[in-house]
Amino acid sequence: MLSFHLGPLAIPVSLAIVAAAWLAAHGAGLLAGRGRRVSVAADLNDMLLWGFVAARVGFVLSWFSLYAHRPLAMLDLRDGGFLPWAGIAAALLLAVWRGWRGPERRRPLAVAVLIGALAWAGGEALQQGRTKAALSTRALPQLDGAPASLPALAAGKPVVLNLWASWCPPCLREMPLLQDAQRQRSDVSFIFANQGEDEVAVREFFHKQPLRLKHVLLDPGGALGREYGSAALPTTLFFDADGRLASVHLGELSAATLASKLQTLTRSDSKE
Repeated sequence: MLSFHLGPLAIPVSLAIVAAAWLAAHGAGLLAGRGRRVSVAADLNDMLLWGFVAARVGFVLSWFSLYAHRPLAMLDLRDGGFLPWAGIAAALLLAVWRGWRGPERRRPLAVAVLIGALAWAGGEALQQGRTKAALSTRALPQLDGAPASLPALAAGKPVVLNLWASWCPPCLREMPLLQDAQRQRSDVSFIFANQGEDEVAVREFFHKQPLRLKHVLLDPGGALGREYGSAALPTTLFFDADGRLASVHLGELSAATLASKLQTLTRSDSKE
């Protein structure tokens, strides 16, 4: 499962895991510091904040050339562009600094960080075990062509599978970017699977849009979304050349997030 609904909101499971780990860290810190009447709640909140900021700043600096022409896009956190190791390093450095300045905080803070890390690692392991990790073999009708399966369209290349719908504004905003990438990256197969709409609606959409996409699949029952456990659109899944799920992006892609995903995808394939 990649996401779930909470009322009208689609919540990424990865975000829920982070929230659960943060709460576990708070609970462990409270118990560890209760005997000494020491609270590390503020320290844990600051670690989360500074880790978040450092992860975003690290990502923006890594792909600054793609943000330079649109500076305000650096503040648009919806693109999901974060550098995890930078965030983790910043959070741990802050914990060490706080522990050095306040010896009474060291033990409860260390316990809180350890329990939070274990909760996060356990949640991620459970999530990976429950998420389908291979290209679906399901054959679906093509908008312009005979029915085809994802492995057939992949043709032995890494795959970017985009789940979209014509009523979804973020889907429409990212499509020109994906179209350009499909034209420029012959080493990657881009597949666009419409979710929940019939052929008439999809053809009418492309008739009104200046888009010329290849490998558009029709999935009126939303079978792929259910198969991969995605309750949100757009969802973009990245598979290596062996058809294994390498990463997932929920929500609108930016040029930087797409470039980072493709770099990781093609780099892993070149090592093999």
